[in-house]
Amino acid sequence: MKNAWTEKWDQRYAEEEFAYGEQPNNFLQQQLSLLKPGKILFPAEGEGRNAVFAAGLGWAVSAFDISVEGQKKALKLAEKKQVAIDYQVGELQELNYTAGQFDVIALIYAHFPPNIKSLVHQSLNKYLNVGGLIIFEAFSKSHLDYLAKDEKMGGPRDIESLFSLEEIKTDFNNYEILELLETAIHLNEGPYHSGQGSVIRFVGRKKLVGAIV
Repeated sequence: MKNAWTEKWDQRYAEEEFAYGEQPNNFLQQQLSLLKPGKILFPAEGEGRNAVFAAGLGWAVSAFDISVEGQKKALKLAEKKQVAIDYQVGELQELNYTAGQFDVIALIYAHFPPNIKSLVHQSLNKYLNVGGLIIFEAFSKSHLDYLAKDEKMGGPRDIESLFSLEEIKTDFNNYEILELLETAIHLNEGPYHSGQGSVIRFVGRKKLVGAIV
């Protein structure tokens, strides 16, 4: 049975236009350009723009989302770009990923509901191999100030769904921090990410041992 959260995203992704465009996120592009392709996971991947881009670079791409409509758009985009992606629909605990399966996990505007967002981050840890990378970009708590000036900017409108630097440090406490900052950027990613906003960017390398449980 669908809940309100699933219905929200199905409704958005059922629109003909791609909600966040067909082009990949700039920060993701920058980071993947530095890496040798391997196995990568995209949680909350929506319409597939980032997964399809990574597949075009030679990555073995897995992705998931709760939205069937998002999956449809992603597979359509993959076909258009002539690449293959493994895209599943469901919540993380329902899926068949294995421990240490991925070299990179890319969390690009993966704003999970506030009551589970940290749990999802911590759960993803086991699917990343030691030495693997988290690549993260999402709206910071300061983003509410930008939304107050331009409500069309997009992003969550409740502070609990947004991120702080301390949250990232806590959620990924067994990672070497390669990059972590809060910054204002201009987004031009489809009709729902257009304008000035505040984001957190994080790149972390998984350590051999750590405090995540």
